[in-house]
Amino acid sequence: HGALAVPEGREIATTINRLLDLPFTVRIATRDWHPPDHISFAASHPPPNNKAFVCSARIADPQDPSGTTGIPLWPVHCVQDTPGAEIIPEIDVSKIDRIIDKGRDKHMEMFSAFADIFWNKSDAASFDLGAFLKEIGVVRIFVVGLAGDYCVRCTAIDGLKEGFEVYVVEEGVKSIDEGPKGWGKVKAELQQLGARIISIDGSEVRDIQTKP
Repeated sequence: HGALAVPEGREIATTINRLLDLPFTVRIATRDWHPPDHISFAASHPPPNNKAFVCSARIADPQDPSGTTGIPLWPVHCVQDTPGAEIIPEIDVSKIDRIIDKGRDKHMEMFSAFADIFWNKSDAASFDLGAFLKEIGVVRIFVVGLAGDYCVRCTAIDGLKEGFEVYVVEEGVKSIDEGPKGWGKVKAELQQLGARIISIDGSEVRDIQTKP
C-alpha cells in the first residue's frame, strides 16, 4: 500500500479478516505514522548516500548516545495524515478495537509495535502496547502483517521480551524478501527464540474459535 508496498501484500487481508472474526480479548492494528522528514526516508539525507533500498544511516540511542545502529533507507512512505498511512480498505477496520500509531518520532526508527529499535518506550508510539495488553490480562499474542522481515519480526521478538507467548500466523504475513535469506531466515530466528509459526487452519487458531 503506497510508496513502500510489499509484493502481494494485499493478499493477507483475507487471513486478517478471518482472524478479526474470532473472539480474541482484543484486536489491535498498527500503522506507521511518520513525519514527512522521518530519518528512515532516503529523501531526508544528503547525496550521495540517500538511495532507497541501497543506502543506510546510523542513528544513536537517545537514552545512551554511545549506542548506535544502522538502519536501511526507504522511499517516503506512511506519512502522517496521508492515504498511504491508512489501513487498506480490504481489511474490516470495524472489527479492530485499537490502532497504535508508531514511528512518530522523526529521529527514531520503530519497526516493532512495542518499542523503538533500541527497545525504548516513548512518544514514538501512540500508547505502550505491552503495558496495555498486560493490564487487560493478555498472555498470548497472534501476529500478522507487513513486512515479515521487518515489522512482524521485531514485533514478535519484542512480544517475547515482554513475556507473551507469541504465535505468527504465516498466511497473514508477507515479506520484502520472501526467500530463504529473508522470511526463511526470520522464521528460523523466531522459532529459535521461542515464537511459534502457525497456520490459520492450525489447532492454535481453532482453540480461539472454541473459546467460551
